[in-house]
This record gives sequence, C-alpha cells and structure tokens, in this order.
Amino acid sequence: VQLVESGGGSGQAGGSLRLACSVSGYTYSRYIVAWFRQAPGKEREGVATIDTDGLTNYGDSVKERFMISKDDEKNIVYLQMDSLKPEDTAMYYCGGTQFVPPPRNRFRLEFYKYWGQGTQVTVSS
Repeated sequence: VQLVESGGGSGQAGGSLRLACSVSGYTYSRYIVAWFRQAPGKEREGVATIDTDGLTNYGDSVKERFMISKDDEKNIVYLQMDSLKPEDTAMYYCGGTQFVPPPRNRFRLEFYKYWGQGTQVTVSS
C-alpha cells in the first residue's frame, strides 16, 4: 500500500488550499483514509477521515472549514481547506487502515498502518 500526498504550499489567512492523497495497492474491501497534521513541537492531530462508504468525521478545530472527499475512480482522497488560519500551519499526512472502528475512535493513531511522506502547509496572517 502506498499513499502519496500532494498539494501543500503556502496560503494566506482566509484563503484556501486543496490537498490530495493518491492511494494505491489497497486490496481491502473496507478501509479508512485519514488526514492528520503535525506542527513543530506538537503531537500528530487528526483532521478528517473518510471510509469506503463515504462516512466522514472531522477534528473540532477544522469543522465547518475543511472537507474531505474521495474519487473512487482515481483512488484519490482530497482535503479541501477553506478559511485557513495561521494555526493550520503544519505537515499534513495521509494515513490508511483496513480497520474500521467506530467514528469516535477514527483519530487514534495506533489504527493506522500506512502513511504518506507528508506535505507542508504554511498559512500566513
């Protein structure tokens, strides 16, 4: 399984960026793909998840601003980030797992076996 992130870069507060996670090698009938982020000196934080049925959930700090979606034909999971804030600055990672826990547990890092290399997002005020 390989996850490759793209789309990071710099943006202005109030602006938008879109990240993409290209997924390959999955043979599981059900799985979750998630976006996490990690700022310097901070723990990795769950941003958004989406499962094979399209069920999504979001971290409290990004609700109403970010949207996760997937294109099953292209095997890409997107993270649309709107109303960006300087505190959104972080390295963003795409994670994947074949385990499908209840939504309340989907940000638990121990469930994620596969990770991308990360893409940097920097938001200036």
